[in-house]
Parts: sequence; structure tokens; C-alpha cells
Amino acid sequence: MGKCYNSTVVDASIDEVWEMIKDFHQLSWGDKVITKVDIVGEVSGTEVGAKRILNEAFHETLLSVDNKNFSFTYSIDDGPGPVSKDSVSNYVGKVFLYPITDSGKTFVEWISTYDSDSDSAVGDFCNPIYAGLLSSLKSKF
Repeated sequence: MGKCYNSTVVDASIDEVWEMIKDFHQLSWGDKVITKVDIVGEVSGTEVGAKRILNEAFHETLLSVDNKNFSFTYSIDDGPGPVSKDSVSNYVGKVFLYPITDSGKTFVEWISTYDSDSDSAVGDFCNPIYAGLLSSLKSKF
């Protein structure tokens, strides 16, 4: 099983960061990486089952959302290159927020796991995307 791991510290409270990222259909905070979000279906971006297509390439589904613990999980159902449905399976992304109590900042952790014949190709492809998304999020505060 392959794994990607990225994290950052955002100079904002956990409530502020969660308010910005909790809607699966709203990625204006990731504008350095995400140029287009197409909403698929009628499920709200805050409900399990919400679907989206990012940059006309990544087909994703919201698997869980936990407002109490500031986290959500999603699947990549299809995408370009190493994350295409023919190249990877069981791709689950997990985003967790944790309060940093001595500073009022937020630790953001983005983990993904997947099955692939080329774990390193998936990691080499996805890690820069997640790093870019976290950098973009950080710049909003």
C-alpha cells in the first residue's frame, strides 16, 4: 500500500481553517492549484456522497466528514496518469486539523493511501499537489 503525507501549520484558529475547507465543493482556498471545480450530482459539499471533478481531471467523492473532530476523507475515483482508475485503486485522502494550543494556530495533516503497481509514481505525482494545496491554504491567513 502506498502513502502520501503532507502537513503544515496555518496561522489561524482551527475553527477558522475548518470554516474555509469543510465544504468539499468549495476550493477557492486552493486557487494556486485548483483552477476549476465541477459539482457532480445534487449532494451538498458538506454531506457524505458529494462528488466533484477538479481541473477537469480528478473525479472525487466525499467519504466522511467529521465536524466535531475537524476532518474529512475522500476517494479519487479516476484521474490522470498514475491516479487513473486503471492505475490505482482504493485511493483515500484524509485531511485532519489539530489545534496548536500554545499559539492558537492549526496543524493540518493531509494523508492519502492507495494500492498501485507503482506506489512511487503516485507519490511523485500527488505529493507536489498536496504541498501546493497546503501552501495555498496557508497563504489565505
